[in-house]
Amino acid sequence: MKGKLELTITLNDARKRNALFGSADRHLRQIRGAFGIQLSARDSTVKLSGAAHAVGQAASVIDFLQRAVRDSEELTDEQVSEAIGYVIQLGDPENRDEDVIDVYSRTAVTRPRTDGQRAYVQAMRGHDLVFCVGPAGSGKTYLAVAVAVSMLKAGTVKRIVLVRPAVEAGEKLGFLPGDMQAKVNPYLRPLFDAMGDMMTFEQIRRFMENDVIEIAPLAFMRGRTLNNSVVILDEAQNTTRLQMLMFLTRLGHHSKMIVTGDDSQIDLQDPESSGISDALRRLRSIPGIAIIRLEKQDIVRHRLVQDIVNAYANGKQ
Repeated sequence: MKGKLELTITLNDARKRNALFGSADRHLRQIRGAFGIQLSARDSTVKLSGAAHAVGQAASVIDFLQRAVRDSEELTDEQVSEAIGYVIQLGDPENRDEDVIDVYSRTAVTRPRTDGQRAYVQAMRGHDLVFCVGPAGSGKTYLAVAVAVSMLKAGTVKRIVLVRPAVEAGEKLGFLPGDMQAKVNPYLRPLFDAMGDMMTFEQIRRFMENDVIEIAPLAFMRGRTLNNSVVILDEAQNTTRLQMLMFLTRLGHHSKMIVTGDDSQIDLQDPESSGISDALRRLRSIPGIAIIRLEKQDIVRHRLVQDIVNAYANGKQ
């Protein structure tokens, strides 16, 4: 019949069948219900039939999930729902969800998950200088990297610069073994972990070799002007006032700066000297600068993380 399509998909890795299909094939039922098609699975094959456009979209979801499950033992219902939503949006640009952050990877949907995170992403898209403070697990670093990667992919900027105070605000790197990159890498690991969800490690390696992605300790920012870049300063609560001033004045033409930190975890001997706390007081009334504060309800890591943060915040023994 015209407009109908039957398609058989052979799984890339039959060992991942249970993870891909879900218990009692519940993931397949999600896909079937979303696109209104006939869908059945046997051994390492999946058969789809129905309207050609719907079958094509369902096949895209299965392909998406096969890539997502390569490095995972299971898929959640939420991941399947996000994959379905993402594929539907790709096929209908007029109704595309503006929350979705377009990164290189197609194995996960990158988007804000709370109202606070949504305000954060909107601030990064609309301002050249953004401060974001909040507790561990609230997405400060992850979403900053996602927006930076999306801008790089779109060609809006030419490179990403990742900056972090190394060890302490004093940046005592000399005792660590290896060259500068080897010394700094442990402190930039959270930024790399986030980036690893958004592009392949081969892409990261190639971009670093071509200076498209640069990593640097905060002290090495002195004297530079950063044009056509997204510059992310992570763990900014451990900067001093003078370091923060030095960093902020590196902002060049057609660039964006994102400063993240948790002002409840200041490691400086004098917490009152924190560069991010000082900057928030001084700069809060300047037009064009966005200040976002994420809260405990914005924590999106494992469900226990929010309980842990609450326990410490409440002073429980």
